[in-house]
Amino acid sequence: MKTAAFVVLRVIALTIILFVCFAVAGGVVGFAGGSRASEQTGASTLLLLAVCLLQVMVMTYLILRSRWTGWRLVAAVFFIFYGVTTFMPQIESAVFLTRLPPGTLPRLFLMGALISAPFSGLAVLILGKRKTGAVDTEPNTRLIMPASEWAWKLVIIAVTYVILYFTFGYFVAWRQPAVREYYGGTDPGSFVGQMAIVLRNTPWLIPFQIARAMCWVALALPVVRMLKGKWPETALAIGLLFAVVMNAPLLLPNPYMPEAVRMAHLVETASSNLIFGVFVGWLLTQHDSLEKRVAPVMS
Repeated sequence: MKTAAFVVLRVIALTIILFVCFAVAGGVVGFAGGSRASEQTGASTLLLLAVCLLQVMVMTYLILRSRWTGWRLVAAVFFIFYGVTTFMPQIESAVFLTRLPPGTLPRLFLMGALISAPFSGLAVLILGKRKTGAVDTEPNTRLIMPASEWAWKLVIIAVTYVILYFTFGYFVAWRQPAVREYYGGTDPGSFVGQMAIVLRNTPWLIPFQIARAMCWVALALPVVRMLKGKWPETALAIGLLFAVVMNAPLLLPNPYMPEAVRMAHLVETASSNLIFGVFVGWLLTQHDSLEKRVAPVMS
């Protein structure tokens, strides 16, 4: 078990490394937005350092508690970190942020890769998990389930995500005047009325969010599989991954989204993702006894 001093010093080192990765990647792709770390001072620099620290703390925990080591762990960390910090938020940007200048999205995806790749390798190295010869003798039966169990669990996850997404989206974000003005929408006065508008004007949005739910599951799978400990630890780790690592960048000012809109989305997505991540972690670590209770209901 790593000592507290070991962890603290390496968290500080990785925070600085991630900060530098943001600055270098932003310079490579030609961004002046959230990656202007090398040009900014004062409050903006402190905000970026805070974002890096929040993300590093969660990722450090995942790495130190992982059964995996070496390149297998590096690949898993890259997949998780890139997916949560870049892929998941930017596929929504592609749908909702229609005011982005041409070429912005490809550069955002590239910037995410340029940050995630060096950070993943250095994080595993600095945290002492590079040794590939280590053998984990503890039995690991997580995610070993029959197809029928996978099927009903994925259905439940999809339904849960859609409910959380639209409920928090309406009651936490959409009822804020700044959010409605930014997206050019109105409040019909009730959640049912808002869903009626969604179904009438954007019927594709529910299938799109179901697809996003499956992407979240894909990002949760390596975490479930690689983490040591019992299900509460795994569930909380996934909840913090989805809530903190994804949403911390909303603390940073950017030229595309006003502060009031960013803060509304921060509260909305951090809270809903925390609940969803904990639920996914719990459901994917439960097996036979839960299947016997739920399967009759699904039939």
